[in-house]
Amino acid sequence: MEDILINWSPQETRVAVVENGAVQELHIERTLERGLVGNVYLGKVVRVLPGMQSAFIDIGLERAAFLHVADLHSASQFGHGRHQNGHGADVPPTPIERLVFEGQPLTVQVIKDPIGTKGARLSSQISIAGRMLVYLPQDEHIGISQKIGSPEAREALRARMVALVGTKEQGGGGGFILRTNAEDASDEELAADIAYLRKTWQQIREKSLTTPPASLLHQDLSLVERVLRDLTNERTGHIRIDSRMQYDVLREFGETFMPAATAKLEHYRGERPIFDLCNVDAEIARALARKVELKSGGSLVFDQTEAMTTIDVNTGGFVGARNFDDTIFKTNLEAAGAIARQLRLRNLGGIIIVDFIDMTREEHRVAVLSEFKKQLARDRTKVTVGGFTQLGLVEMTRKRTRESLSRMLCEPCPTCEGRGQVKTARSVCYDILREILREARQFSPKEFRVVAAANVVEMMLDEESAHLAGLSDFIGKPISLTAEPTNQTEHYDIVLL
Repeated sequence: MEDILINWSPQETRVAVVENGAVQELHIERTLERGLVGNVYLGKVVRVLPGMQSAFIDIGLERAAFLHVADLHSASQFGHGRHQNGHGADVPPTPIERLVFEGQPLTVQVIKDPIGTKGARLSSQISIAGRMLVYLPQDEHIGISQKIGSPEAREALRARMVALVGTKEQGGGGGFILRTNAEDASDEELAADIAYLRKTWQQIREKSLTTPPASLLHQDLSLVERVLRDLTNERTGHIRIDSRMQYDVLREFGETFMPAATAKLEHYRGERPIFDLCNVDAEIARALARKVELKSGGSLVFDQTEAMTTIDVNTGGFVGARNFDDTIFKTNLEAAGAIARQLRLRNLGGIIIVDFIDMTREEHRVAVLSEFKKQLARDRTKVTVGGFTQLGLVEMTRKRTRESLSRMLCEPCPTCEGRGQVKTARSVCYDILREILREARQFSPKEFRVVAAANVVEMMLDEESAHLAGLSDFIGKPISLTAEPTNQTEHYDIVLL
């Protein structure tokens, strides 16, 4: 069974999913950094760029948002590329300048948050997420999540949905995509989700008729509300929240849309912080570390880069088995479960390479890979795993759903600028000596004064004092040293006096 702990404050919401006393997932949402993806706006076209087949839309943000022709609903009806007419001849796609015009009001949805100097990316193909369904009000398509069972089960679900959705003549219509957790849903649950989504879309349409352009029409659910929609399932035991106000909001939301989940809600009144119950803050600290210790004495080393994440498995001090092959096998088995948990905990996505310890026996490799896939099957996020490569690596991908934990909570070190290492004091001493020689060839001051970190100054006065004196004699100028306690090792200044 899983328990969900919700730690709420005005500035930040933190959610931990705990199973058997161990934290499996962490979700964090900060009030000032809440994303815009999923929000629906009444935008206004401010500029059409035929050369880029795109338009800039004012939705009330600091920068205009970007809409490509491929994301226009009217364009999607004909496909993004060339198509054929009834006579088999190629017909070019409709250009954006014939679909939108400057000053036109347009209902749009954010599909990518603003990043750096780039504005948000938009689509006019609206989709609204519910508990088990995603509603596509402008389409008539019924889709099924790829993670839902056999083809027979998928077709049975599709037939049920067609009957529940109905036709436009029956007051129904609209397209739906069944999410993974809809696989075992009853007709009553699906019908309730359909009604909720249609009601939400109706509210959006009504609001668009009465509000001025560049207005927000619909905002996606907060993290607290998404706990009930996305994280709660039959394996959830309790949902504990430490805020009475948010407990009341969540209960009201749950009673309207998810009555079964509401029964699991509890208001936590304990004196200890709710995250102390399962040492969640300690788990967060461990999830930010590069190295993770295993109970057997082995360890995992995580290296996250822009292109991929690599995970190295080491035996460490594990010598508990009868022979070396068994030692490696047992360490890899434990690592398989630990890696699956750390991927969820750290929310690592994209390409992931796992370097298990080399195993000589084929049955050991099969068992480790089977255990790894079994542990990964519990992940809510789509995961694809290959077998062992010729180099003994396991290649996998995990869908990126949001920023990883380290990217959300941390930033590159200002001292090493993300390199993970800094120059030695001796290397900096030699940099300073070369810089003084370079300056002496261009300028002729009375004196050179070096302002550097204390450990650099100490080395120049001690081990490097002969080189410093030799340089002073060579350039014919005195060189003085000043220690600056606030300076980092690599930071120094040379002042010409």
